[in-house]
Amino acid sequence: MSDPMPIDGRASGQGRVFQTGGDQYIEEHHHHYGAGTGSLLAPQSVGPRPPQGAAVPDSVRVPLVGRAPGILRDRADLMERLRAAVTGPGDDVHVLHGLGGCGKTAVAHALFTEAVRDHGRVGLWVNASERISLRAGMLAVAGDRGATTGELAAAAGGQRAAADLVWHYLDHSAQRWLLVLDNADDPTVLEEGGWLRTSPLGTVLVTTRHATSPLWRGTGSASHSLGVLPLDDAAQVLCDLAPDAGTVESAQKVARRLGCLPLALTLAGSHLSHQLLESWSMDEYDRKLSEDSTALVDQGAASTGSGQSRHLVGRTWQLSLDALAGQGLPEATSLLRLLSCWAADPVPLSLLMPVARGEVDFGHLDPPLAADRVEPALRGLLDHSLIGMVEADGSRCVQAHGVLLDSVAAGIPDEQRGVLAEAAGRLLEAALPPEDAAPVETRTELRLLAPHASSLLRGSPGEGAARLAVRVVEQLFTAGDFAVALSMSLAVADEAERLLGEEHPVALSARHIMGRTQHRMGHYTESETTLREVLRSRERILGVDHPDTLRTCAVLHVPVAILGRVEEAVRLLRRAITGQRRVLGEDAGETLFSRAWLLEVLPRLGDSEEFDEEARVVEDCERALPPGHLATLMAHHNHAEGLRVLGRYVEAEPVARRALAERIRFQGPDHPQTLAALNLKARVARGLGKLDEAITALQEVTERRERVLGPELPFVIQNRESLAAWQAEAEAQAQP
Repeated sequence: MSDPMPIDGRASGQGRVFQTGGDQYIEEHHHHYGAGTGSLLAPQSVGPRPPQGAAVPDSVRVPLVGRAPGILRDRADLMERLRAAVTGPGDDVHVLHGLGGCGKTAVAHALFTEAVRDHGRVGLWVNASERISLRAGMLAVAGDRGATTGELAAAAGGQRAAADLVWHYLDHSAQRWLLVLDNADDPTVLEEGGWLRTSPLGTVLVTTRHATSPLWRGTGSASHSLGVLPLDDAAQVLCDLAPDAGTVESAQKVARRLGCLPLALTLAGSHLSHQLLESWSMDEYDRKLSEDSTALVDQGAASTGSGQSRHLVGRTWQLSLDALAGQGLPEATSLLRLLSCWAADPVPLSLLMPVARGEVDFGHLDPPLAADRVEPALRGLLDHSLIGMVEADGSRCVQAHGVLLDSVAAGIPDEQRGVLAEAAGRLLEAALPPEDAAPVETRTELRLLAPHASSLLRGSPGEGAARLAVRVVEQLFTAGDFAVALSMSLAVADEAERLLGEEHPVALSARHIMGRTQHRMGHYTESETTLREVLRSRERILGVDHPDTLRTCAVLHVPVAILGRVEEAVRLLRRAITGQRRVLGEDAGETLFSRAWLLEVLPRLGDSEEFDEEARVVEDCERALPPGHLATLMAHHNHAEGLRVLGRYVEAEPVARRALAERIRFQGPDHPQTLAALNLKARVARGLGKLDEAITALQEVTERRERVLGPELPFVIQNRESLAAWQAEAEAQAQP
């Protein structure tokens, strides 16, 4: 081929000229004209060319951020600090770090715009996501600040230290500047070659997912953590983008489901505002989210004009996982997938300890998760802001964003789903407190684990997950966390029935414990209905003498008695006790528990003689059961309650005091059963005429019940009414 004719070309302002050479090799020349000396960034005619693919950006004066938010929500304090840095003396570096999609680039863009428009700064924007884009962008910065064509060519050709050239011209700039290094998620890209420096003439702002790099500390950088938005601001983002799609309240529901993550909110709002064939309201969008949140959210990317991975919820995290794999930490992917089997609530680090200690082998995961790789994988996820360290109820935990977990779970290969679910279930089961652990020691631990058991059941359906969830509800009930137990039991029972069928033993166990929590939370009619249905099903499926059937028969007496049908309650208990003696034995814990219950209802029939005969259960419990057994605690408590109902206050007083002391010792001062014992003590004192002592005790139990259980439960309301009456009586007695 003949040599091409020489072509002379000039770009106006900042443009590009393409010129052929040799066998149609196309060279791209970037021209920068403006303040400072005009420069041409092009390969020298002699010497090495820049690496292929090392394209120079069209401009370093314009932030390449896709669609920037019209209004920046909830970043006022941060913007004030950054604004002060830009208008100050310079010579500093500020690092914005946080989870992908939390709005770091949006904050940088807002600051960049203000710096140029309001403060007369030269704004310089460089994509620092990889070595090639960083090097090309920084050389373009040098050209913008006055570097000559020859200097740039020497740096591009490797004949001159590129970073030194860039910072020389930044240090000698005729104007003050703000330099944004965006998406610096791999700090080694900045570290190698010394790209990150300070200058008295400007401020450097770095956006990154890497929160803990030594590079930030080594340069004395000011670190700013960026999280999700508060609910009100998150809802307003949706209203900004789709003002006609619904009310603020509807927007709050969508924002809450999306975890207030700015990227997800932007995509959702864009989707709602650009629909043609369908026009969903925010309420409709919220319903759609419950079906497939990640896939639906990413559909909004088409409306923003960007399909880049960083602008897709379902892909943005994968960039960090790919980077970790490239750094020799492929196990981070398996660990994050494992976390996605649980809830977005805090995950106690103790949950992962069996893997780290080698007590559980997860070599069958892909990638395998060996014991000595758990700590580095955790550290990698932390460093890349995929998880955060939090403290919950005194426990060290890790926590990931819900939308992140949802999209990670959606990307798990089908052949790995069952394996991960089994692994998550084994770890959760191992973390549960022993069945015989004291409630005072387990309540906090169980509350942390409960949402993860529910999430595992929803995401990895099966009998094992359902059985585990029921066990957690039962332990929450025993620990006295009735409100959490009721909320969880409703969801677990519905899910167990859907998965296993209404008459599956695990589904019936879920309904049984739901009925118990209902009556503890004052829903007596609902409790009776639930337990009667369970009893009928268990009688038909398991038989009338099955331990589970007898257990439901005994429990059913509680709402029946509270609703005023005491004789029926006694019949239910006697039937259960007869069967339990025959099937389980005279000294079995469940048999003794049912006998202890009898002490509470018999006195309501006014039969003191029969009550005294049945009170032998107290001695039987003390003889047959270990100290602190729930049946023994119940026997002492109900013995005192029965004596009170029968009007035998002198006998009841020492028994009530003992019952309260035992409850405090074995169940803790705030356990609902302890508060019931304190309430009993107050009423015994009232019966003995010790009005001041009774008022003091009742006031304490009323305040604590309101705090622990809430103000609307029937027995809390009854406490308030009794307290008001007793106080009025005391005031009347005090008058002359």
